[in-house]
Amino acid sequence: MTQLTEKKKITIMIAIITSMFFSSINQTIIGVAMPRIIAKLGGMDYYSWAITIYLLTSTVASVLVGKLSDIYGRKPFILTGIGLFSLGALLSGFSTDIFQLITYRAIQGAGAGIIMSTAFTAMGDLYEPRERAKWTGVMSAVFGVSSVAGPLLGGYIVDHLDWHWVFWIFLPIGLLAFALILLNFPQVEKRKGESVDYFGSLFLTTTIVPMLLAFSWAGDGAGKYAWSSWQIIGLLSVSVVSLLIFVLVEMKVKTPVLPLGLFKNSIFTVSNLVGFFLNAGMMGAIIYVPFFVQGVKGISPTMAGYVAMPMSIAMLATSALSGQLITKTGKYKKMAIGGLLLMTFGMVMMYFMVPSTPIYVLVAYMIILGLGMGIAMPVFSLTVQNAVAPQQLGVATATSQLFRNLGGTIGIAVMGSVMSSAMAKKMTDLSGTLGQGAASAPADPALAEKLALFSNPQNLLDQPKIEAALQSLPPQAQGLFAQMLDQIREAMSYAITTTFLTGAIVAAFAVVFALFLKEIPLRSGKDKGQRMEMTEEHAERIKAQKAQG
Repeated sequence: MTQLTEKKKITIMIAIITSMFFSSINQTIIGVAMPRIIAKLGGMDYYSWAITIYLLTSTVASVLVGKLSDIYGRKPFILTGIGLFSLGALLSGFSTDIFQLITYRAIQGAGAGIIMSTAFTAMGDLYEPRERAKWTGVMSAVFGVSSVAGPLLGGYIVDHLDWHWVFWIFLPIGLLAFALILLNFPQVEKRKGESVDYFGSLFLTTTIVPMLLAFSWAGDGAGKYAWSSWQIIGLLSVSVVSLLIFVLVEMKVKTPVLPLGLFKNSIFTVSNLVGFFLNAGMMGAIIYVPFFVQGVKGISPTMAGYVAMPMSIAMLATSALSGQLITKTGKYKKMAIGGLLLMTFGMVMMYFMVPSTPIYVLVAYMIILGLGMGIAMPVFSLTVQNAVAPQQLGVATATSQLFRNLGGTIGIAVMGSVMSSAMAKKMTDLSGTLGQGAASAPADPALAEKLALFSNPQNLLDQPKIEAALQSLPPQAQGLFAQMLDQIREAMSYAITTTFLTGAIVAAFAVVFALFLKEIPLRSGKDKGQRMEMTEEHAERIKAQKAQG
């Protein structure tokens, strides 16, 4: 598709960007709204599952569709992705409990994985890596805009409308994206001599799913299993056996779903390892920022959206600027390392937050985090695509998405376990004080019920419920219960900031791996044009020599 006119390319990019915006805005609008949704549906212990299942199905779908799109073209898959994502969003809005929400989010995740994989690959079909850098910046800017608008809208909806509209409000954009892709995206013929690797796809799936389930189910709390339990050991065993079979299958099949030879390329391997740890640290920590803002600081979802906005604007600005700079200079390694260091530093600073930390300090730390993410995130998809042959663009991009999703999913699961353990530890430490508070409370069944309300950290996420309960208490009891509320907030603050520190440690591994990234020149459309001109000139010379002879 690199031979298309620039006007046609831009039209196709508008269609791709619309589909990306539809997917990303539906993800970011959930972040601020999810604590309130969980408070309504119940099941805080399963909160991370609503995120994890989305990433799990997204991971599997993205890697499976990568090779298929190389064979059959991108168009049918991106349309399928938009359709699945829209269906999942529609059904999520009808959820009546946390388990229905998790199920429907799984459908959404599958659609998102297909959209992300095919959209970035399609951009690679249209432009050479050096020109692609500016479009990578634009695509990252789409995420930045979504990160600004999503939290604001999500907070407003759960504060002033019914939470179901969080999932439904952008469905018309999904229809628009579907129509634009259907009308503008070119259809390509099936690549001859290629076949679908069914066994490889099967064993790749049975490698990924049990592994992610093991990381998600391991830990303490309701619905969790000890790492030494037969459930976790069994899942990991299935994953290891499936991986061994997968490797044997991929070594023998003609067209493997994931060519193992790609990993001999050091740039491909290092870039994917950086993407894994980057997403594990970032996703694993950042999803708990709304919990700190709403649960610890007691800020409404609408205001929480405004708190998150500066970070998104910072990410938007640096992603666009870094893309332009890469296109201009062709250099990216120092920029990527600088972004990773900045991101890690931001998370380290967030670890030192306490319930009394002013909001402007939290915003400053989040801006640092956003600046780092905006610089680093676009680079490593670009390095992967630049390091492989054009005919392997789909599977290489899908593999990059696989490593990022694996990092995000495992990161969220690990951070969820860290948070639960830290919360349990702090609640145990505070249990003596809470017990004294309960003993000094009036012996009234109604007051005892309200006391139970204040001892449940999940209720911190529903501020109207907390305020109504406080107002209903007699004046002599309000001071006692307010003191208990502060202690619960202290426990939640300790647990969340511990996840930020863990995220920073994980992100530091991304910095270390990035140091080993080999920097090679980015391919350019101008270089390709010059090569074609030289070839044509050489052919003319040979023709002239033959004529003279």
